[in-house]
Amino acid sequence: QVQLVESGGGLVQPGGSLRLSCAASGYIRRIDAMGWYRQAPGKQRELVATITSGRSANYADSVKGRFTIARDNAKNMVYLQMNSLKPEDTAVYYCNAQIATTDYVALDYWGKGTLVTVSS
Repeated sequence: QVQLVESGGGLVQPGGSLRLSCAASGYIRRIDAMGWYRQAPGKQRELVATITSGRSANYADSVKGRFTIARDNAKNMVYLQMNSLKPEDTAVYYCNAQIATTDYVALDYWGKGTLVTVSS
C-alpha cells in the first residue's frame, strides 16, 4: 500500500523560512510527477508547485521566486523550500504524487497534510 507522509510544517514569522518534506513508501514501481498543494481556511485546494521525474518544475505565480521544489528520486522524496513567507501562505500543505505500482498507469496519491502558519 502506497503512503505519502509530509513533515516540516509549523509556526513561522513573516519573512521566515520552512522546509517541507514528503516521503513516499510502499510498493512503488515508478513515480511520475510530484507536487505540493495547499488549502487555506475557507478556500479551495490550490497548486503550489510540481516537479516531473526529470526535475522540470512549475510554480504558482504567488510563490515564484520564494519557493523551490526539489525531489530525490532515489529516496522517493519531494521537498518544498519556502522562503520569505507571508501570512497569506498560511494553509495546510499536501503532498501529491503520481505513482505506478505496476508497469502501467500511475495513480494520484495524497498525503494527509502538514499545517504551515505564518504569523507574528
